[in-house]
Amino acid sequence: MKPGAEPMARVWSTGMTYSWLSTVRTRRMAPTERGGDGAGGVAGRPAMRHVPVMPEEVLSDLALKPGGIAVDATLGLGGHALRMIDAIRPGGVLVGLDLDTEMLQTARDRIGKPDDIRVELHHQDFRDLRELLQRLGYRADGILFDLGLNTAQVLSPERGFSFLEEGPLDMRMDRSRGEPAAALLGKMTPAQIERVLRDYGDERWARAIAKRIVETRKQRPLKTTRDLVECVLAAIPPKARERRIHPATRTFQAIRILVNGELEGLDLALEDAAGCLAPSGTLAVLSYHSGEDRIVKTAFRKLAQTGFIELHRKPLEPGEEEVARNPRSRSAKLRSLRRTS
Repeated sequence: MKPGAEPMARVWSTGMTYSWLSTVRTRRMAPTERGGDGAGGVAGRPAMRHVPVMPEEVLSDLALKPGGIAVDATLGLGGHALRMIDAIRPGGVLVGLDLDTEMLQTARDRIGKPDDIRVELHHQDFRDLRELLQRLGYRADGILFDLGLNTAQVLSPERGFSFLEEGPLDMRMDRSRGEPAAALLGKMTPAQIERVLRDYGDERWARAIAKRIVETRKQRPLKTTRDLVECVLAAIPPKARERRIHPATRTFQAIRILVNGELEGLDLALEDAAGCLAPSGTLAVLSYHSGEDRIVKTAFRKLAQTGFIELHRKPLEPGEEEVARNPRSRSAKLRSLRRTS
């Protein structure tokens, strides 16, 4: 926070005051959306307990065996990968991909160098999976896509993913490429912003928020997460704000998806991944947003007509116990597809 700046706290729901700073302090040791049972600090931050989402369901669907080839296409902090390693040892191969170099390095440190399996981690997008596996000469027995944002990214103010602390309005998972959120919001039309908020965030107040963003940038550019939060709070009437989630949740989600192109080519990436499976291999996908789940559902229904079967006609969701233990899992949906020929 800049000297002299007021605390990042606002009344956002009738009778309720939400303090970003106090909240994030209490959450630093909270379970993360991805990760394993071990501990590991990120970017100089305190160690956190990493809890992967629906690990038992994911591992049950993947049905990995010793000596198998497993792929974590969205490695994060390596929580699911550690579980996959246990399933394929001894003699197996784990291939991991992630766009975020900081997450990749943390995962590399956590996984280490097991002497009973082979581990290959790559700084690549999941959309490059087919090309990578072809180059490596692998047919996968199990592939996982976890489309959620890692809490370690959220808790890093300099990344700009969250409204919990003030930081630069960036949101890029790979900061070596693309434009930050501030640059995109500085040139998009009101209609474009509205469409992004509605399509990627299911935001009911998309038009009002888009209008406020454009009005604000006429006076000054949006540079920080606080600037964006203030636009949201100014656009949504206090009595219309949900008590369950922060008013800026959907806006930040939508802008993050836009900045990283998270839904662009997802359908093709899933088809490519399915094509990389060995006979009886399984592709499992964890999604956290209705737009993501629609894409996964449509892709799987299409593939189910060409030598694949869906393991669950309806997606699996976390149970009450898991949601209580790891609140960030509450919106997760797991769909899995198995190759039959």
